[in-house]
Amino acid sequence: MCIILLIRHGSNPAVGKRATGRMPGIHLDEQGKVEAEGLVERLSAMNVEAIVSSPMERTVETAQPLAVSLGLEIEKREEFSEIEIGDWSGREFEELLEDPLWQRYNVFRTGTRPPGGELMVEVQQRMVTGIEKIRGKYPAGVVAIFSHADPIKAALAHYTGIPLDFVTRLEISLVSVSIISIDNFGPRLLCMNSKGELPRFLPVL
Repeated sequence: MCIILLIRHGSNPAVGKRATGRMPGIHLDEQGKVEAEGLVERLSAMNVEAIVSSPMERTVETAQPLAVSLGLEIEKREEFSEIEIGDWSGREFEELLEDPLWQRYNVFRTGTRPPGGELMVEVQQRMVTGIEKIRGKYPAGVVAIFSHADPIKAALAHYTGIPLDFVTRLEISLVSVSIISIDNFGPRLLCMNSKGELPRFLPVL
């Protein structure tokens, strides 16, 4: 059984203010650094075998304390990068609220492409492809994947059989941990959006 930890990055100055997408140079703020350090203790019992991250600075920086504590290298993979939102990148959320395309995007994800960006189904496809590659490499291991809210939601929708347009009903908080197990009999959602101590029913390997 492969156990996948899907972890969202920590706090940064743009959170709640503007849509960053794949803009470079978005780093963790001081709160985010503390949050990243806190993951070390939270995941101490999980026997993480490998650490994979979106190449964005904020995800790599969130993964770094755990990698250092475990003596592991961070493998950066594009499959787990933030959704490409094209022309919306860098725009303030208050400004986007007036955009009819943005409004439609937030209720009809499968049929609305950001200007110059990705469809949500494309995000889901690359996330699942990346996870299945990891499962092939670590069929009985625990792998921590550091990514972003919408890509994590897309992956969870696939493995739980939720229609992709329902992802706006899911909450994926900063430095939250969502866990799925996958074996030859299918996937199981073990927890979602955990911000504190992980549930005791999780296997400690």
